[in-house]
Amino acid sequence: MVTENPVASDTLFRGTPVVPGVAYAPALLVRTEVSPEAVARFDAGQYADHDAALAAYDAAADAVAEGFARKAASVSGDAAQVLTASAGLARDKGLRGAVRKQLRAGEDLLAAVHGGVDQFVAIFTGMGGLMAERVTDLLDIERRVLARLVGEPEPGVGTPEAPCVLVAEDLAPADTAGLDPALVLALVTERGGPTSHTAIIARQLSIPCVVGTAGATALTAGTMLLVDGVAGTVETDAVPEEAEARVAADVEQRAALAAWTGPGRTADGVPVKILANVADGPSARTSGEAPVQGVGLFRTELSFLNRKDEPSVEEQAGIYGEVLRPFGDDRYVVVRTLDAGSDKPVAFATLEGEENPALGVRGLRLSFGNPGLLDRQLDAIALAARETGTETWVMAPMVATVAEAADFADRVHARDLKAGVMVEVPSAALLAHRMLEVVDFMSIGTNDLTQYTMAADRMATDLAHLTDPWQPAVLQLIAITAEAGRQAHKPVGVCGEAAADPLLACVLVGMGVTSLSMAAAAVRPVGAQLARATFDRCEDAAEAALSASDPVAGRDAVRALLG
Repeated sequence: MVTENPVASDTLFRGTPVVPGVAYAPALLVRTEVSPEAVARFDAGQYADHDAALAAYDAAADAVAEGFARKAASVSGDAAQVLTASAGLARDKGLRGAVRKQLRAGEDLLAAVHGGVDQFVAIFTGMGGLMAERVTDLLDIERRVLARLVGEPEPGVGTPEAPCVLVAEDLAPADTAGLDPALVLALVTERGGPTSHTAIIARQLSIPCVVGTAGATALTAGTMLLVDGVAGTVETDAVPEEAEARVAADVEQRAALAAWTGPGRTADGVPVKILANVADGPSARTSGEAPVQGVGLFRTELSFLNRKDEPSVEEQAGIYGEVLRPFGDDRYVVVRTLDAGSDKPVAFATLEGEENPALGVRGLRLSFGNPGLLDRQLDAIALAARETGTETWVMAPMVATVAEAADFADRVHARDLKAGVMVEVPSAALLAHRMLEVVDFMSIGTNDLTQYTMAADRMATDLAHLTDPWQPAVLQLIAITAEAGRQAHKPVGVCGEAAADPLLACVLVGMGVTSLSMAAAAVRPVGAQLARATFDRCEDAAEAALSASDPVAGRDAVRALLG
């Protein structure tokens, strides 16, 4: 049996690196369970009937949802969106219905909550793909509801008393979003992959992070750990003086990276557009202050996760205008049409009851049975572009055929906007040269492209080595797409999480990718890394990564080339 990131020795642990950086601090092991003593003391007979028990569940679930909402209001970007989605899941009517059914079947309240959550865990796990990411969220909600029912504080990560390396089996969004980078110097988890919620939020907070680290929770609390978020290693026997020297060198390098002011280009002057991923007006305004040349991915669906009814064209235009306006000078914004479905259900768009939403009717496919949904969104985008004067490009997610690309491009061009498609389905990469005959640009979503190429669920820890964007097969599809763009003289960008990896950014540029879009926190590290490498060296890095046998070998080879 082949396993990803095996433990190399008793003192060296390997995982999947997702946020670069080096940290040296004692391990703080996080346990997120409700105390068995409190559960044993719980009196199930305190409720007169199942309606009274259900009312207690409603109160606890609402309190948990309110807690998520308060945390969402105190953060921004991906963290806010993930927490908002968790609040919605805590109030989910389907989950409540499952608990009610268990109560009516004679289960006590705690057993009913567990049974209801377990039912949805089985459903989400069976769906696979992006929906499986919600399992961590569901289990976190169960623990928090349980704690409130038995009279304990909600479990989770408290505020550490001193700087530490946080070690856990996994971390829920509510835990990760509230971390203080001054105290939590690094994250190490046994579960999760490069695109898990833990990884995404850690990247936003710039906390060095290694996920999928087998055996991590067996470490002893207080053990000094040297975490390398580039190599994906966790060492327990590092010589303190050497470890501190590596940390000091990393701090110095980070300071140099923070001084980068753009624009994006290689050491020998080859231009590379550095762009931001945004979700709403506040994140756009924050990103607009960074040294970026625009927005490479505006996730429009995240503005509507809590909407039951479709907003009017005018209301949509107002929302989009808030994102476009900060970039109204000589920059541009790439707007992605609704990527609703799978892990991002939008009430007025998503189909219900799909057996496998990750491979079902999501993204552009929603317009096949509801073309008005797409037309109204395009009308709103065009209206926002006219009102703000910002150059606006529009791209569709989940495009699989040339005919789909052509139909979408016709609709966008009719509104005098640039049209593009996302490369998430492997067929789009293989047909990139033909798609570029009908669209103006392509943007590679490496998160989904990796998942679909490798047939590996993002949240399957045992398969985290397959969901690594450094997989040679994934890089080969990116190279095919970039070469098609070069031959067509049309831009090809990357807007998935891979663009935020400074080493991988050089590889992508060496393949011919013309723009990289990422969370604002990653802009300077990526831009500074590119500024240190010539284009020829980036091409060498691309060749090394493409010819590597696996992601670990690819990272090592590129790191050696780029120093």
